[in-house]
Amino acid sequence: MELYARVNILDGKAVRLPRGALDQVIYLDADPVARALGWVAQGADRLHIVDLDAAINDDYRNRPLIREIIAEVAIPVQVGGGVRSNLEVDRLLDAGAWRVVMGTVAITDQVLFWEICRSHPGRIAVSLDIAADQELVTQGWQHGSGRYLEETLIELASAGAASFLLSEVGRDALEEPPNFEALQTAISLVDEEVIVAGGARDLDDVRALLKIKSGDHGVAGLIVGREVTSGRFTVEDAQALLKGAAKDLGPWSLEQLEDEVAGYLQVLTDGGDPDAEMTVEHIERFVRWLGGGTP
Repeated sequence: MELYARVNILDGKAVRLPRGALDQVIYLDADPVARALGWVAQGADRLHIVDLDAAINDDYRNRPLIREIIAEVAIPVQVGGGVRSNLEVDRLLDAGAWRVVMGTVAITDQVLFWEICRSHPGRIAVSLDIAADQELVTQGWQHGSGRYLEETLIELASAGAASFLLSEVGRDALEEPPNFEALQTAISLVDEEVIVAGGARDLDDVRALLKIKSGDHGVAGLIVGREVTSGRFTVEDAQALLKGAAKDLGPWSLEQLEDEVAGYLQVLTDGGDPDAEMTVEHIERFVRWLGGGTP
């Protein structure tokens, strides 16, 4: 799983939208270029830029600023907001974008979406906002589409989408968990990358995301922002967890080992061990316990 850092741009400034609503917008101290460079310095794998002026008002004044960000950073950048034509896709790719993110148009004009995907194979991501019942919501969370996640994923994957960004309508990323059920559905249905776009409350949520699997297929990315700046966890903490999960541990996954260690320590605690911690002796006993021995 790769870690994406979010940069929302409104009126030429970096902003935060706690629940995705403009009436709750918070203007951040850092300008967008500085904010992007800060994410890179912290260790983000990729940037996710959203041009809110273009998305909401068809105002493309931020595009030169986005071009500047892409030129300044040394990691791949995907850009969304106001992408409604082949021409706009071309402009963003010419500016150096790694991928271009489409939203409402991918759902409402699938003929155009097919055409764009054919013209730009592997470069088009789709942002899908879902309600609790997995209905897709469009136009900045203002309208229900009457379309649902499963059918839309299959159709857009067939059209040539390179990845899917899933977020939940009205969710507060600091208080509410990701929709794990919807993510499991998506992972099970399509081979294309599925990216968690709504963030995670804490590292326990990140661990839970790592456990979502369909065969050897899992969540490909996590977009973070507010949870890091609010101090829930650091990019370094998240990267340590993600990179650790990617290590080859032979027949054991990291999650399985963590579960087994927790179970082993519980056995020691229930048995009255006053020092139930992973000392060298305990580790040796733990290995024997894994093999079916007694602790």
